[in-house]
Amino acid sequence: MITGAHIILYSKDADADRAFFGDVLGFDSVDAGNGWLIFALPPAELALHPHNENDKHELYLMCKDINAESASLKSKGVECSEVKDEPWGAIMYITLPGGGKVGIYQPKHEMAIKM
Repeated sequence: MITGAHIILYSKDADADRAFFGDVLGFDSVDAGNGWLIFALPPAELALHPHNENDKHELYLMCKDINAESASLKSKGVECSEVKDEPWGAIMYITLPGGGKVGIYQPKHEMAIKM
């Protein structure tokens, strides 16, 4: 039986991104050894989208109020894109200290998890 999911983000500055996930986003973590932090994530959903290539994966964090989340993150100095309204939800992207981007969206669709 599968009991969870482990997600890996690759980064040009993993230490800065680890600090961001802990200090700015407030995710709890455990030290898996030698300072290698593994973060607890909120409940997750998985969607499978058609695409003409395999091995393309994306990570989106979800929130209940994207405008409030954007304002909160900006007050902490996080670079946030404009919020874009889509048929399935409102979305923005945040820039991690290592230069990568992660999407955050407020779903409009029925969710498989309860937030």
